[in-house]
Amino acid sequence: MNFKQNSLFQRGMEEDEIRPGTYGGVLAVWGSPSCGKTTVAVKLADYLARKRKNVLLILADMTAPPLPCICPASDLEGERSLGSILAATHVTDNLIKKNCMFYRKNDYLSMIGMLKGENVFTYPPYDQTQATELIEQARAVAPYVIIDCGSTIASDILSAVALMEADTVLRLVNCDLKSISYLSSQLPLLRDNKWDADKQLKVASNVKHQEASSHIEQLLGAVSFQIPHSSELETQYLEGELLKELGLKESRAFRKEIERISREVFGV
Repeated sequence: MNFKQNSLFQRGMEEDEIRPGTYGGVLAVWGSPSCGKTTVAVKLADYLARKRKNVLLILADMTAPPLPCICPASDLEGERSLGSILAATHVTDNLIKKNCMFYRKNDYLSMIGMLKGENVFTYPPYDQTQATELIEQARAVAPYVIIDCGSTIASDILSAVALMEADTVLRLVNCDLKSISYLSSQLPLLRDNKWDADKQLKVASNVKHQEASSHIEQLLGAVSFQIPHSSELETQYLEGELLKELGLKESRAFRKEIERISREVFGV
């Protein structure tokens, strides 16, 4: 197998063992449309990779594949698709390794997602078996797995399974009535015990300066994290450069909250 030189598959797990005080595991990022799921998932993955932690980022949204929006195509090695994995009868760790996209600028970060122009109908249908196996085998591939989920869990099998199988779920919502209305429409689907509400952490996303804590609590209730708005981050998103480092002073609060989420979720 011709894996990338010095990639997480060649280094092996022994060089990135989970040290005492760190947790590793699978994190699912989910919430209302346009609440910043992909942005938060990518920035968390990038933060861990910069800490020299082997990270596998799974981009589960097949309606609007986010892979082309994360970084320039020239920064990725390989042209492989999440659809090829889910089309298999059974998902193995070797199948995942063969279909990973490698980030050329940091060997600790690998990604799986749909390619530009693909959609859920590009590949044969899959079911809960393949989705569950994908997440189970991802644990064997990398100690840190982050899944960027699609919003519509009623029809998105992989995202729904990710919410069930993940160790922790970040449940993002913007501080506006439309986002809250959407989340309220989905929450009845999550009341069954199989979803384990205790592992879901409520997150206020893209919080503007004028949105005081009292306003957020009035709309959302108590939240575990408040991710502030950053115009620099917004520019990165629009330009497809989410893996660029945030350097402006106005992004400092965003960076600190990403670090806090990483510490509390992964112990890093």
